[in-house]
Amino acid sequence: MAVTLANADKALKSLYLDVVSEQLNTKANPLLAAIKQSTNDVWGKEIRKLAIYGVNGGIGAGTEDGDLPDAVGNNYEQFVVTLKNLYGTVEISDKAVRASENNTGAFVSLLNAEMEGLLKAGSFNFGRMLFGDGSGKLAGVTAVSGNELTLDNVKNVAEGMVIDLRTSDGSIVSGAEARRITAINRADKKITVSGATISEEISGHIITLQGSYNNEITGLGAIFGDSPTLYGLTKSSHSWLKPYVKASAGEISESLIQTALDTIEENSGGAINFIVCSWGVRRALQKLFSESKRFIDTMELAGGYKAMSYNGIPIVADRFCPEGTMYLLNTEDFTLHQLCDWQWLTGDDGRVLKQVPGKPVYTATLVKYADLICARPIGQGMISGITEA
Repeated sequence: MAVTLANADKALKSLYLDVVSEQLNTKANPLLAAIKQSTNDVWGKEIRKLAIYGVNGGIGAGTEDGDLPDAVGNNYEQFVVTLKNLYGTVEISDKAVRASENNTGAFVSLLNAEMEGLLKAGSFNFGRMLFGDGSGKLAGVTAVSGNELTLDNVKNVAEGMVIDLRTSDGSIVSGAEARRITAINRADKKITVSGATISEEISGHIITLQGSYNNEITGLGAIFGDSPTLYGLTKSSHSWLKPYVKASAGEISESLIQTALDTIEENSGGAINFIVCSWGVRRALQKLFSESKRFIDTMELAGGYKAMSYNGIPIVADRFCPEGTMYLLNTEDFTLHQLCDWQWLTGDDGRVLKQVPGKPVYTATLVKYADLICARPIGQGMISGITEA
């Protein structure tokens, strides 16, 4: 059978969509795989979630013939978050389609390569967003020389990413948008970008993924960061929005971790079931267990991931977790609220593949409208400033 755009369209809809959805939902990141996904609490373009805090007030003790306790219900607040628009685009040239029109195997290989590239990029960026604050900031820029930018960290960047250079207030630097990263010097924290030389004074500037400024998922950075608000509420007037934070921890110890676990359970009534840390912190923890002659238990998580454990709690090292940091989380409190699961954008004719105007190229775009909400921030914890090994 000859390869046509119609056949490719059907393949993307019927063969690739379910596979890609499962991969992005469960294989992109072990933390994401542990978080439930739901269409509940989605109203139009917003997520409106009723959050319960504290305890019901209608409890009391009394005498045999005394008054009954007053009926005092639960405490409620409403979280309000705008659904974020998450996209992934693949591109196929008309030349490639015609070159493989009589070779089905070649065309399947072409589609597979494009989808694998999409999955790799999607896994990288959605995993990164889990640790962000929604601003889309990838790194701060400390110096510039021609097309070479020196960053404060290169944890969140990869070759091929298309970025915008912005001022500290989020404004795009003129002529410095949509630059592709062509090379990364990780040892010196430098990246090289495409395009003309950048001559702008960059003190205090940042880089973001193209078009993503303030449009990314509300990740852990928003819960544990310095922002005065969370989900539309002011942190200063809602103490239950403030998680446990232990800064400048120094050397890791079981006492340090257990104190955090105990304090979180005491304050919130919930139990931590997932720990995520930087690779250096995991090495320090392995060293601690080794020196104390303690056997390192392992366990298997959803999505096929393997993790070491502490008292039955999985400990996962993540490339995007900040250095010297350990997050102690109750994943039962997190939900990825979504309007729908991953879908292809379709035109009026129902086609997935669409020609780019004026170019011999066809594109297909995956989309998901979603955001992450933690129903009980007080039930989460962070230990930072841990000495890495």
